[in-house]
Amino acid sequence: MLVMDEEFVDLRRPRKKTGVTNLHHYKVNCFYTVMDLQLQELNDRFTEVNTDLLICMASLSPANSFRQFDKSKLLRLVKFYPDDFSFGERLSMEHHLGIYIDNIRNDEQFKNLKNLGDLSRLMVETKKHLVHPLVYRLLKLVLTLHVATASVERCFSAMKLVKTATRNRIGDEFCLVCYIEKELFESVTNETVVNRFQSMRERRIHL
Repeated sequence: MLVMDEEFVDLRRPRKKTGVTNLHHYKVNCFYTVMDLQLQELNDRFTEVNTDLLICMASLSPANSFRQFDKSKLLRLVKFYPDDFSFGERLSMEHHLGIYIDNIRNDEQFKNLKNLGDLSRLMVETKKHLVHPLVYRLLKLVLTLHVATASVERCFSAMKLVKTATRNRIGDEFCLVCYIEKELFESVTNETVVNRFQSMRERRIHL
């Protein structure tokens, strides 16, 4: 077992003094380097908006008696869904969140929940989704976010294969088909997506 306070010995040059301890080598040269690479990869993969979404989503977590609950972050999360909440609903959301967290924390049934899926299921079982409809709507949007994000990424990956020189020469008929498909896509509601996702196969969690 290495003694961390002893001088680090480079096995490639065992006779050359390194001037650093084992602790410094493994902490700075190894651990910090790996962490920097991982952070760089995360920054390349997730945009600022995606990162903000993930941070705000964590405020809905029921773990440890809703310890991460943060009203300001949830209000910021609501702003990402302007089409799902009216102006009046966005104004009243702060009041609804206050009532929601007081109600949930005082209910023993919600004490040992671990994830958002369990929270959603128990809210339906206890009819609290009817008592707190705005919060439950936000919860559903958060639960479908992972599915929607993955589906969009797959669509864009497929588009790279389809959008070739041949595709660019296709005439107006194809453009008309694209327009019709776009109109159909925009008419699909969040509720339809949730029901479709749930009916694809049997799942442990019902949205």
